[in-house]
Order: sequence, then structure tokens, then C-alpha cells
Amino acid sequence: MPKHWIMKTEPTTYSFDDLVREKRTRWDGVKNAVALKHIRAMSSGDGVLIYHSGKEKAVVGLARIVSEPYPDPEQDDPKLVVVDIEAGKPLGQPVELKQIKADPAFKELGLVRMGRLSVMPASAVQWKRLLKLGGK
Repeated sequence: MPKHWIMKTEPTTYSFDDLVREKRTRWDGVKNAVALKHIRAMSSGDGVLIYHSGKEKAVVGLARIVSEPYPDPEQDDPKLVVVDIEAGKPLGQPVELKQIKADPAFKELGLVRMGRLSVMPASAVQWKRLLKLGGK
């Protein structure tokens, strides 16, 4: 069964619009041990919600994992793993962090509990709720 993930990015560095334009990219640059553990747990076909950090602070679009995790070919450290992702559709409306924090359904979500974590799982219930809030 596919899993669900949230991947954070600073939109001034790499935005959801960049992903849509490129259609597919390697999700790299992750160095945090917990985030890397989550990447290692990903599988092709898993769903992803893209979250814009920085000024925006909102879930903005859908993507999909299209590879199994593999060592980052740009790094000399086998602990650093990456996956390839493919753009999906933007949400009908962004789901702002303040909405997420105000909703009791998300009290255990990584965006609320561990705000600096760049890659985190979302339960099926959280995933459906985020999609609903985003107009999907």
C-alpha cells in the first residue's frame, strides 16, 4: 500500500512551480538523519504533498515518488540518499501552516511537532484531511 509524505522546500530555492515545469526531479540536499530515514522508507508510487517553507508556510501541491531510494550520485557519502519525484497537480488552495496547527487532526503531524524536519510521513487520515482542506 502506498505511503504518504510531506516534503518541504524553500520556494525561492526550488518551488512547486519549478517541479511542475521540470515534470520530474531528484529530491536531494537532505542531511538530517530522521529525514533521511523517511526517504529510505519511500517507495515508487508513494504520494507526496509539497510544502513551501519560508514566508509562504503552506502545503501547495501534489507529487509522486517515481524511484526507489538510492545513494546521492553527487555526494561521496552513502548515507545520503535521494528519490526521484514527479509533479502532480497544485492544490485548489494552499493549506497554510496556521490552519494545520489549529486543526486537532494534525496534532501528531511532523509539521506541527517537528517544524524543522524537511521530510515526514503523513497518515492516511492526515493525507485525506490535507487534500480536503486544499480543495481536492
